[in-house]
Amino acid sequence: ETKHGGSKNGKKEGLSGSSFFTWFMVIALLGVWTSVAVVWFELVDYEEVLAKAKDFRYNLSEVLQGKLGIYDADGDGDFDVEDAKVLLGKYKHRWNNYIIQLSYSLIKEPLKKLKEKQESKKEEIKDEEGKKKARKGKDATDRKDKKAVDMNKLKKDSDKAKKDKGKEKEKSLDKNVKSKEATKKSASEKDGTIQVGKDKETKKITRKKRNKQSSGCLKERSVPAQPSSPESEETIQPSEKSYVESGKAFPKKKKKPKLLNKFDKTIKAELDAAEKLRKKGKIEEALRAFEALVSQYPQSPRARYGKAQSEDDLAEKMRSNEMLQRAINTYDEVVSLPNVPSDLIKLSLKREADRQQFLGRMRGSLVTLQKLVQLFPSDTSFKNDLGVGYLLIGDNSNAKKVYEEVLSLAPNDGFAKVHYGFILKAENKIAESIPYLKEGLESGDPGTNDGRFYFHLGDALQRMGDKEAYKWYELGYQRGHFASVWQRSLYNVKGLKAQPWWTARETGYTELVKSLEKNWKLIRDEGLAVMDKKRSLFLPEDENLREKGDWSQFTLWQQGRKNENACKSVPKTCALLERFPEATGCRRGQIKYSIMHPGTHVWPHTGPTNCRLRMHLGLVIPKEGCRIRCAQENRTWEEGKVLIFDDSFEHEVWQDAENYRLIFIVDVWHPELTAQQRRTLPAI
Repeated sequence: ETKHGGSKNGKKEGLSGSSFFTWFMVIALLGVWTSVAVVWFELVDYEEVLAKAKDFRYNLSEVLQGKLGIYDADGDGDFDVEDAKVLLGKYKHRWNNYIIQLSYSLIKEPLKKLKEKQESKKEEIKDEEGKKKARKGKDATDRKDKKAVDMNKLKKDSDKAKKDKGKEKEKSLDKNVKSKEATKKSASEKDGTIQVGKDKETKKITRKKRNKQSSGCLKERSVPAQPSSPESEETIQPSEKSYVESGKAFPKKKKKPKLLNKFDKTIKAELDAAEKLRKKGKIEEALRAFEALVSQYPQSPRARYGKAQSEDDLAEKMRSNEMLQRAINTYDEVVSLPNVPSDLIKLSLKREADRQQFLGRMRGSLVTLQKLVQLFPSDTSFKNDLGVGYLLIGDNSNAKKVYEEVLSLAPNDGFAKVHYGFILKAENKIAESIPYLKEGLESGDPGTNDGRFYFHLGDALQRMGDKEAYKWYELGYQRGHFASVWQRSLYNVKGLKAQPWWTARETGYTELVKSLEKNWKLIRDEGLAVMDKKRSLFLPEDENLREKGDWSQFTLWQQGRKNENACKSVPKTCALLERFPEATGCRRGQIKYSIMHPGTHVWPHTGPTNCRLRMHLGLVIPKEGCRIRCAQENRTWEEGKVLIFDDSFEHEVWQDAENYRLIFIVDVWHPELTAQQRRTLPAI
């Protein structure tokens, strides 16, 4: 029992002190003799071990510095003990555990990658050395062959050069003379100008500049999908120039407007809190907050402006004109306060004018815009807005003066150019309007990319017989202003069926067509009676659509409103039409008699909207000489028959007969418009 470490009672005992000491000595002696054996027999290369340890230390420090650089707390560019002290102050107890985990995660992957990189580099070096040896042998043989070829070539070239030298001297004399003539010619082209205007001021536009702009903007290609012009198969694409190519600098970032005066800066926190509510859409709360600020600080321009904005937002939410008027008044109050920053004055007055126009108070808006121009006379943008204000009240004369002033201060202002060209065209100065409209559109300035300007430029070019008109129509179509090159109405409902000519069945208004054709003589006789007894009721066409001739109209319904006095002269005709609300209720059309005398030509033109179709009932039609073109198809009228077309497509009329032509025009809603749309679409 004692031999096996047991006792008499069967319990085991631990090792005695002497046996523990014996085992310790045995292990110690083994360790010493193992160390001696390793050193003596050189089993380990200690220099290599030390080198690897040193290399590992440097790599580890680089990895840690790259990853731990974000924890550089003292700004010396790396992570060290001083940074750790700063961070320990911030993170306290969490830091030790965190840094251990972080260092482990950072070291593990980079060490793997370093080993892989070193191995791949060794292999690449071996491959490159092998390739270099192969190349050297090949290059040596190639050089020898090349030298032989080059020597022969040099001899031939030198002989040829001697022969050509004499000829070149003679040619260079001729070239010098020609180049001098060319430079003189180009200089004269630069100075050559086109005069625009008759009586008052003459505007000069350099030909070269205009040619340069148009060539940059107009790229020709064939018209896809759309019906092509009979005159031209070419179309126009928007220019895709970089800022460098077009000579324009990159747009500068807009400076934030300065809205706070010295006092408002002291209450900025309160103003910001109220503004935050407004931007979050909490309009009622924002309004209460700004009202409280205005009550507490009545001389604060920013608080009052915030109140005006909140009222403006609330008016839109409530759809309340009364609330909007309150906002207009508050905008006006901002400007009357002392020490208002100029940026805040501009914003307040501009928004006030805009809201006045929205309410239809054009003259009030004009007064506000005049105030802006007086306060900031050097700012041409306010003058441009003033010009629009005059146009909105139909005062083209004052608008023209404003734009002439703008162009004298800023000759390249595209916005002023397109509006000035528009006014000239309205005055029937067609040729003079073209360069202003064209250069204004080519400028790309804000406010110029408008369908009306493409419409009027194309129309002006057509009237001058210039085929380039269709290029501008194509560009207007590409930029989304027109439904197609041929359908160029500006007030449209998307998705409606579009075709130049219609049949009665396609419209769905067969009853109306039958009634018109059945009663055509009654309609004709009442019209002729008016021509005989009350010719003054036929008024000349006043939309400047005629190139020449005599064209008059007698209107019974306009924009869905019945002309009671006119209907007294043709009572049966009006009674007949009352049964057809698709015609009498069409607030985007008319019902009228139209008489055209021989020698009349109506320019190619389009109606204002795609929301209607137009019916022509023939009443008195000469046998020959009268025709109408819609898009690319010509048709003629017949007495007692109805023609139906979509007048939002380009159409043109010729009356070359020996007698007058009388027709009855009935506009109807486009059949695809819903009842809701027919009720709510604004009148035209």
